[in-house]
Amino acid sequence: MSTPEALGLLSLVQWLSPAFPTGAFAYSHGLEQAVAEGDVRDAPALAAWLADILADGAGWNDAVLLACALRGEDLAPLAGLARALAGSAERLHETEAQGAAFTRAQAEMTGTPLAPLPLPLAVARAARGLALPAGQVIALFQHSFASNLVSAGVRFIPLGQSAGQSVLAGLHPMIAALAARAATATRADLASAAFRAELQAAAHETLDVRIFKT
Repeated sequence: MSTPEALGLLSLVQWLSPAFPTGAFAYSHGLEQAVAEGDVRDAPALAAWLADILADGAGWNDAVLLACALRGEDLAPLAGLARALAGSAERLHETEAQGAAFTRAQAEMTGTPLAPLPLPLAVARAARGLALPAGQVIALFQHSFASNLVSAGVRFIPLGQSAGQSVLAGLHPMIAALAARAATATRADLASAAFRAELQAAAHETLDVRIFKT
């Protein structure tokens, strides 16, 4: 790996790490509602739920939007599309709030103010200058997304740390395959069929006692 590639990879890992101030730890993407309803009770159920989100839900659409933005497509219409694809008020808040926090942190690091964007597009804008292939950027973005939800599951189901890490490791082959497919995807490939996850996210808006924002 050349020095520019190595530096680019380190920057991307920093931006997608739990230490980067996007507030990702506060969002469960509807998982809290799924646990409260009894749909996700253990590690196998969590793995299946996450796999559906990644392959057929918002995870896939975020990967496609990220790919389109990395290819240099205009960010403004992509941002409008990202907002339209949010299936509930909480999903919209999740992508916009994290994207805005990501943008603020980037601006503070670089001294260059930027307009906020939904999270996958904010990451894509920052990653355009890195010497990294699109598939690698998408894979690490998806891994960060899955890792955050595994952490939420560990806290709320609850699961042991080892069980949570086993779930995440089991998703690695899927994440790699999805990232490779998404790298060449276009807007025509946007699609979502994770209906129960969308319903859970909407229902979470009225959950009486909540740990997570979504």
